Amino acid sequence: MSARNCGRRAIACTAAAGGLLLALIAGCSGTPRAAPPSTDIDEDAYRADVRRLTSDEFEGRRPGTVGEEKTVAFLVARFRALGLKPGNRDSFVQTVPMIELQPTSVPSLSFAGPGPGPGSGSGAARSLVFGKDMVIWTQRREPEVRLTQSELVFVGYGIVAPEYQWNDYAGSDVRGKTVMILIGDPGGIGADSKLFRGRSMNYYGYLTYKLEEAARQGASGVLLIHEADIVGYPWDAVVNTWSGAQLQLAAESAGPAQPGFEGWLASTAARSLFSAAHLDFAATSAAAAQPGFKPVSLHLRIDAELHQTLRSFNSVNVIALLPGVKRSEDYLIYSAHWDHLGRAGDGDAPIYPGAVDDATGVAGLLGLAQSFRRTKPRPDRSIVFIAFTGEEGGLLGSQYYVDHPIYPLADTVADFNLDRLHIGGPTRDVTDIAFGQSDLDAYLRDAATLQGRELRADPHPEAGEFFRSDDFSFAKAGVPALVAFGGDDDSARGPVFGAAQRDDYYAHRWHRTSDAYAEDWDVRGAIQDLTLEYRLGLRLAQSRRFPNWVKNSEFRAARERSRESADD
Repeated sequence: MSARNCGRRAIACTAAAGGLLLALIAGCSGTPRAAPPSTDIDEDAYRADVRRLTSDEFEGRRPGTVGEEKTVAFLVARFRALGLKPGNRDSFVQTVPMIELQPTSVPSLSFAGPGPGPGSGSGAARSLVFGKDMVIWTQRREPEVRLTQSELVFVGYGIVAPEYQWNDYAGSDVRGKTVMILIGDPGGIGADSKLFRGRSMNYYGYLTYKLEEAARQGASGVLLIHEADIVGYPWDAVVNTWSGAQLQLAAESAGPAQPGFEGWLASTAARSLFSAAHLDFAATSAAAAQPGFKPVSLHLRIDAELHQTLRSFNSVNVIALLPGVKRSEDYLIYSAHWDHLGRAGDGDAPIYPGAVDDATGVAGLLGLAQSFRRTKPRPDRSIVFIAFTGEEGGLLGSQYYVDHPIYPLADTVADFNLDRLHIGGPTRDVTDIAFGQSDLDAYLRDAATLQGRELRADPHPEAGEFFRSDDFSFAKAGVPALVAFGGDDDSARGPVFGAAQRDDYYAHRWHRTSDAYAEDWDVRGAIQDLTLEYRLGLRLAQSRRFPNWVKNSEFRAARERSRESADD
């Protein structure tokens, strides 16, 4: 309103009320109020954050390196500049004690036998080539691990699941032996709806469970058979991920119960071992997908040798808080992982920038923090922003957090995890990796509908992506968790194009030095998804309701126990 119009309105009001005149003059004479800052995701800031996090300065963001120090300093400065409060009392960090097991030589693995007849145990030893045929490591905290003449036994999917009447170790004692295990589970591989959860992998199909179960069974060695069509990534990504130093939480037990070695076998190498044992791989694997399968000895003897150094250090989770105004002791968490693989070797070796995985998620975390900081009125519930360490090492930072929560898990509403945001144009659909697991689906569907988008389940549930990121640590602790991002149905080019783009990323860039930021990135899809995450979180932050897992979810019992204890 101009000054002239203010004067005319004031004169017209004098006959009616002098008090109103004074108030109006006071209002008109003041400086017009500026529009509040936009809560829209800032694309320029988003790009700048991804660009910085993937720069050579951060050296691939590996925990326990100079790259970590620079990454953490950057994140703390950004959260502080956004006006958020320290998330761990007076600190923005939570210390996560870790141990690094660094190989000092190339691990060796060889097998011998059988001779002319099955079970003869004779025959010259044959070596498997590290990086080509296999990748092995040890979780034992010992400088040297040797395994000699360990019998090789195929244990199918390596699952013991009483609720499904399934036991792949039944009738077999594998103590001191090396077990060979198929990845996935029988339902997902055969798409048999009568087995487990059908095509959707559950935790029994994921590699972490298989390693844990083999340790419980007393196995001395564990070899997982890599199948790209099942795990969703090719062999060279396996080599890049598991061939270097391994990380552990320092608090974890590490005794003789740990197998001497763990590792991956290339698909071709696994078939060669079966051939050497005079067994048909396809037929034996098919039998393993049927109830009543019994372990099969290959009558081969495994020798392995590994050398390493151990280093203890402290890594950190970076945590920031936006306190709620009415229900400040209810907490909604947004998370992403700041870490990546570091360098591809010593010295000036190439850097793994980790652009999509997960600089996009961390930049999104900062973007959401800015949007919520600008929200007026401030949300009723508190919102916590966490950048986790050690995700690439086995969800270590998030596991440490749920074991040592800064905010009670019983009072944690949900975890919205940002991992590998969609780079490309807007999509007509949203992929929900945890589809069908919790009440969060309904909230997500409503938010997607407001964007004119359709909510869809993971197109490849057999790959078990839900178990591969920090959301899973919260799920195991009972906290409803969600990973959602743009689906395959590209708004301009359709679903075939979108699926091809996703497949190309995993085939050529995931966990490679080529996962780098480029100025020509189309980030409209990421901005669209972050807007969705903001609206989803804002609705829950204004609610009194605590979401839960569906009745048949394996995570529901933990949630109900924690909520019951909170109500007592």
